[in-house]
Amino acid sequence: MPNGAETAHKIESFLLARIPFVSVRTVEQARVRDMLAAVAGAKQLQVLVHSHSQGLCDLRTGAEVIDDRSLFGALEFTGQQFQARQNVTVVFTDVQNLGDDNDMSRRFADLAALGEQRGGTIVVLTADPIWPRLQRLGMSITLDVPDLDEMRAEIRGFLDGYRSQIPIEWTEQDFGLAASILSGITKIEALNILSTLVVRGGISRGDLAELSRAKDSIFSDLNGIERVTLREGENQVGGLDGLREWLRKKRPLLTMDLRDRGMRPPRGVLLIGVPGCGKSLSAKAIAANWQLPLYRLDMASIFGQYVGQSEGRLKEALSTADTVSPCVLWIDEIEKGLAGSGSDSTGVTTRLVGQFLYWLQESEARVFVVATANDVRSLPQELLRSGRFDDMFFVDLPDAVERRDIIGMYLRRYLRVPVPPDVVEQLVEMSEGFAGSDLESAVKEIGHEAMRIGDPHVTDEFMRDAFRNVVPLSVSAPERIAEIRAFGDRAIPASGRPVAVPEHGRPRPRRVVLG
Repeated sequence: MPNGAETAHKIESFLLARIPFVSVRTVEQARVRDMLAAVAGAKQLQVLVHSHSQGLCDLRTGAEVIDDRSLFGALEFTGQQFQARQNVTVVFTDVQNLGDDNDMSRRFADLAALGEQRGGTIVVLTADPIWPRLQRLGMSITLDVPDLDEMRAEIRGFLDGYRSQIPIEWTEQDFGLAASILSGITKIEALNILSTLVVRGGISRGDLAELSRAKDSIFSDLNGIERVTLREGENQVGGLDGLREWLRKKRPLLTMDLRDRGMRPPRGVLLIGVPGCGKSLSAKAIAANWQLPLYRLDMASIFGQYVGQSEGRLKEALSTADTVSPCVLWIDEIEKGLAGSGSDSTGVTTRLVGQFLYWLQESEARVFVVATANDVRSLPQELLRSGRFDDMFFVDLPDAVERRDIIGMYLRRYLRVPVPPDVVEQLVEMSEGFAGSDLESAVKEIGHEAMRIGDPHVTDEFMRDAFRNVVPLSVSAPERIAEIRAFGDRAIPASGRPVAVPEHGRPRPRRVVLG
């Protein structure tokens, strides 16, 4: 997507070349008007601009040109000017219905044809598509929101104007982080957010978190993805030391500028393994720990009944994720949306897989994907190929070390008095084969009893009974656990330790995290 400097250069070239029709696709009309004004001043061009609120005015002086402020009045005047003199440039900012063959688009096509003969130029600023026949009469430019370099320059330029009035504690790295946080929004939106910080009397490092919250409020109503609220203290993960260490190393890379090395920020992880062992909770924990907004993409809801609807929904969802970046995008049970592409008679799933993989490979937005899967066997092989995700982790039933960590975490959360260490060790031994969700369920039962009779009155025997009453998935569906574990040797163990020796007595070969 062209950045501001490239767009300004193209606009200047098109005006000097007297291209009869120029469409600028953008939501940043104010930036384009600044570019047009700069060209008009540097090249001594008279540029007229029309809006519904101000009518037809001279872009440089702001003087009203005609009394009739209507679009039709401006079009009529433009035609007269094209007939009367050479090199007239008129910019239209509030034009609707140019996307198909209708009276309005044909009116503009007629004016463009007249401009071709008389050296006139029409410029249309719009965020909407243009009728192909009209567009073929000229050239098109797309101006996106500011890229990272432009956003950093805008932030620095804005705050430098206040250095003599308020303390600004941001370092060069902080300015880069602020630009990364505010990426995806317009220049005026970014400056409005910064203005709210300036009026407080100073800019500190703590204000970086405020930037994220302010940006979230802009994207409160999103299409295709759902914002997940993160409640403080509820998104801790017990165990999974290998995954947590990997994430600790990757976090700084998410906001670093890696372009001079030809590298991209971390793209994401695929978490596979036993249900209830922390895959989904890990997505929340990552977002909470990294202080990034979390969005959820439900792949099952992508499918529509009409031709092309599913592809359109996925495209919109991924585009929205790019817009709100930097963020964590959680795709829960990804196999429900992308499974079975090999037997897809309509080709929809195959196209969705290709579309998702293309975005995963080519998008430059700082979107960290956390995809989870229980039945990894149904996923298309191209999704599992090395290089798609940064890494693939296998989340197994917690071992004794992890169970001790998880039980302790939930006891501290749900009880108000400490539990004797020897009782905790008994619960760890009793819970072999439990998933993380089984452990939480048992400790919650203890917490309910504590609320009913008071924490000091909960007996050790009641705690043991709470664990005895749980029937874990490893007991109710051992065959399913065995099937899931059979795939575990193809991924990094999330625990950071090899899985227990299987029944045939030989340990599986495991991938390890290189430290």
